[in-house]
Amino acid sequence: MRTIRFLLEKEFRQIFRNKTLLPIIFMVPVVQLLILPLAANYEVKNINLAVVNHDNSSTTRELLSSITSSGYFQLTHIGSSFNAALNRIESDEADLVLEIPSGFERDLISGESKTLLVAVNAINGVKAGLGAAYLSAIISNYNQKLRLEQWDNAGSATLPVINVTSSNWFNPYMRYQLFMVPGILAILVTMIGGYLSALNIVKEKETGTIEQINVTPIRKHHFIIGKLIPFWVLGLVIFTLGLIVGWAVYGIIPAGNLLVLYFFLALYLSAVLGLGLLISTYAETQQQAMFISFFFVMIFILMSGLFTPVESMPTWAQTVSHLNPVTYFIEVMRMVVLKGSGVRDILPHIGAVLGFAIVFNAWAIVNYHKTN
Repeated sequence: MRTIRFLLEKEFRQIFRNKTLLPIIFMVPVVQLLILPLAANYEVKNINLAVVNHDNSSTTRELLSSITSSGYFQLTHIGSSFNAALNRIESDEADLVLEIPSGFERDLISGESKTLLVAVNAINGVKAGLGAAYLSAIISNYNQKLRLEQWDNAGSATLPVINVTSSNWFNPYMRYQLFMVPGILAILVTMIGGYLSALNIVKEKETGTIEQINVTPIRKHHFIIGKLIPFWVLGLVIFTLGLIVGWAVYGIIPAGNLLVLYFFLALYLSAVLGLGLLISTYAETQQQAMFISFFFVMIFILMSGLFTPVESMPTWAQTVSHLNPVTYFIEVMRMVVLKGSGVRDILPHIGAVLGFAIVFNAWAIVNYHKTN
């Protein structure tokens, strides 16, 4: 215990001696947590729409009014030439083209069906898909409105309508910040902890102090524990700052018990820091450690389910995501913060992360070569 205490004292002194790095460690996650949730959401707005109007009628104008008043579309062009509208897409001045055929109002009044053409700029697949879906929904609603008006004008009984009432559990108002902040906080804790721990032993190699440590009677597991605990404490502090920012800025109050969150975080940090220390035992320079850490962190982020659901990924990617510790942390964050889940609900996640922690730290201890 005395050996570990001396190692911890040495590590904390090194951390607090760096007057430049320490503010960055705490300020960067706070700034990112203030900016990223406001920019990273799944709602697409300001979609540029070009209209090819071959039927300049009151019905057409009412339809266009419904589209623009939705708040999702900006009308950038109205004309009668489809080629001119297509040129708008080619010059990135329009994302969608809506072509309204001639006789649109006349055929609708007479009860005939009419087809509208929607051409989509699919370079940005997400924006194209959502934009087309928004536009189709607005047109469908307008079509339903016309049918109801025609039915009433015919003097018949009211048209049978199936009303669907929906309720959003755990996020009633569909606030993207409530969904994104827990996931982004999980990513920030992973990045800070993973990068710092990956650079730690390598820094000792580059400065030459690792040789002095190797000739001491310090055991390998004592050395790894002494390297892990300081960054484990820093991870807890950064996570706490993130929760405070989430509460103060976005009004997010975890529905579950904070002790459950911190219990899982303690295990998770042990796994992530163990991976960082493992990378550090293999790398010879800080540059190598940074590139290897960046490789793993990018895969962890993209396959964690933060931006796209894991269930929507290909089968092989879903299998790989089970080997991603970040996936489990993001799921637990959302379960506890939004649903109020308890320890019993996250037992499978606890088992998986505990397994990662044991494997990574044991591997790091075995791979650390001591010369005495």
